[in-house]
Amino acid sequence: MNRTLPMKELAALGFLMFALFLGAGNLIFPPLLGQEAGTSLWPAIFGFLVTGVGLPLLAIIAVSQVNGDLHQLANRVHPVFAIIFSFTVYLAIGPFFGIPRTGTVAYEIGVVPFLANGQTTTSLLLSTLIFFSLTFWLALNPAKLVDRIGKILTPLLIILIAIVSLRGIFAPMGSFEPAEIKYENGAFFSGFIEGYLTMDTIAALVFGIVIMNRLAEKGVKDRAAIQSFTIKAGLIAGVGLSLVYLSLGYLGASSVSTIGRLDNGGAILASVANALFGSTGSIILALVITFACLTTSIGLVSACGEFFAKRFTSVSYPVIIFILCVFSFTMANLGLSQLIAVSLPVLVAIYPIAIVLITLSFFHKIIGERRAIYVGALIGAGLISLLDGIVTAGVDLESITFLQWIPLYAEGLGWLIPSIIGGLIGWAISKR
Repeated sequence: MNRTLPMKELAALGFLMFALFLGAGNLIFPPLLGQEAGTSLWPAIFGFLVTGVGLPLLAIIAVSQVNGDLHQLANRVHPVFAIIFSFTVYLAIGPFFGIPRTGTVAYEIGVVPFLANGQTTTSLLLSTLIFFSLTFWLALNPAKLVDRIGKILTPLLIILIAIVSLRGIFAPMGSFEPAEIKYENGAFFSGFIEGYLTMDTIAALVFGIVIMNRLAEKGVKDRAAIQSFTIKAGLIAGVGLSLVYLSLGYLGASSVSTIGRLDNGGAILASVANALFGSTGSIILALVITFACLTTSIGLVSACGEFFAKRFTSVSYPVIIFILCVFSFTMANLGLSQLIAVSLPVLVAIYPIAIVLITLSFFHKIIGERRAIYVGALIGAGLISLLDGIVTAGVDLESITFLQWIPLYAEGLGWLIPSIIGGLIGWAISKR
């Protein structure tokens, strides 16, 4: 019998989703956007919300159609593509990039400022050991994630962010400065691109399995009910994320006269916290970043663990997440910068592919089994996104002059028109 979630449980699920998305990187983007946008803050931040909040929520809804199984969603294109794409996404956003980064960011912002001798190898080792030990322990029983994160860690995180935000809103540090060049004209579109670059849409494809499994554990198993509760929880998470981004953007825009212009969102946030609360602000910021990194790390480890446990049934979930945590701990201490250099181009290359796949999933009832539409659209997007990934890896492609003729390529959306053309070609082939 299908169960209906009470409002308390639905809110906890929404808080869990909110915490999974709100990593340290998400806290750093809006203050920098605020400083750069200045008097154009509001159109810029609303553009940011469209792609920084809207796209990830659409991704969660898309994977809810297939019970959180990214492999099944990608299988609509081709079985081989499903294997390659799903494993690439989980490995790139998980142990090869996302999970190790949560440990190092928590250390750099939450620990280093309080060390008398600054950053050392030993302090990094101890910090990440504690961090990933906590991650392993809290992710060991995924059934308790809603209680541990949704009902405990997330409310604490919200309270800490509210303390900083409300102080800055009711006691402004200064007025908005004139916008920088890229926000003078078309501020909404510039913010739109910034939100697109958060790459939370890929994370949403990974987190989908966590949300779907938590619903199943609560007794919600009917597909229509799963989608309904996913949308409702997503709206809760979306409202929370929007309020955080709006307030942090405001803090950045109003801070220039007090802390000056800085080129790093983390430095802006640290300076704002110090300006508002003095030395206590550093403690508050350290707690905010640590909680944000920890919840994201737990979510990524759980999602990757459940995905790989389903694919490799001979290996238990606890063993898999132990391997993930040990690997992430090692990489955070030994080779994170090299891994980022390799993983970031991969993420850039697969991001447009993920967006196209998500978009087409909402038209699957119309498309049906006509795989050619999926294949054509993804080839169109993939060819351009692959070149973007190569550029991100540091390869100079200026000699390929035709790229500059592709509409929206300079804005980072060069894949859009080729994807549409490829989809139309696929449709024509399927008609024949």
